[in-house]
Amino acid sequence: MESQVKELLRQYADKYNDRRYFEQDPVSFPRHFVSLLEEGKATLQDVEIAGLLAAHLAWGRRSMIVRDCNRMFDEMGWQPYEYVMAGDWRCEEAALHRTVKWSEFAAICRRFKEYYSECESIEHLAPDGIRTRIFGQKSDLRAANKKIHMFRRWMVRRDGIVDFGLWRATDPAELIIPLDVHVHTTALEMGITSRRCADFSTALEITDFFRELFPEDPCKGDFALFGYGVTGGGNGKVVDN
Repeated sequence: MESQVKELLRQYADKYNDRRYFEQDPVSFPRHFVSLLEEGKATLQDVEIAGLLAAHLAWGRRSMIVRDCNRMFDEMGWQPYEYVMAGDWRCEEAALHRTVKWSEFAAICRRFKEYYSECESIEHLAPDGIRTRIFGQKSDLRAANKKIHMFRRWMVRRDGIVDFGLWRATDPAELIIPLDVHVHTTALEMGITSRRCADFSTALEITDFFRELFPEDPCKGDFALFGYGVTGGGNGKVVDN
């Protein structure tokens, strides 16, 4: 790829790694609890639960995601850890968000409670461990696990702008780009990948490309691809995932 295009991506990454572009975004929910944590009014577990649940609902139109996240946290009384550990979870077949039912939400809360009864932080789990132990899905090392890698980006990147970097035992250099529809489409358009399958191998290939630009922080490239979509590379539109 031409050096001028790589330089443009560096500029996009710097410009769009800006909280103002993500005020109406799933990351705003765990960030709320990060602010409370800084005031001594929340726990790391509150942030982790809020982050994983918000990430789990992060598909579809942003306005719908934000609406349904608000419904979910209203149900929890905006006290995620206390709600999870109390064990009285809303469990019904009505939809919480798109095809996600309240019964699925309750099952995730149950697995959170089981996990936190043994461990203090989700950081100890690898991505496939989060997939199986928290979301209750089958192990699949080929899966892109977009929502999980997005959550890990929030928790690990340490510049304190959009992401909050509370997990200190994980190296940002080890993160994988969250592979959603927008990222995959943009990466194909730019020639970063030629793989049509949105799997882990494709996510790794895109991550490796950005590792050349940002050796210690490849997920900064996520903001570069976002910027490419905003500024016209993706027809000037931000694509909802």
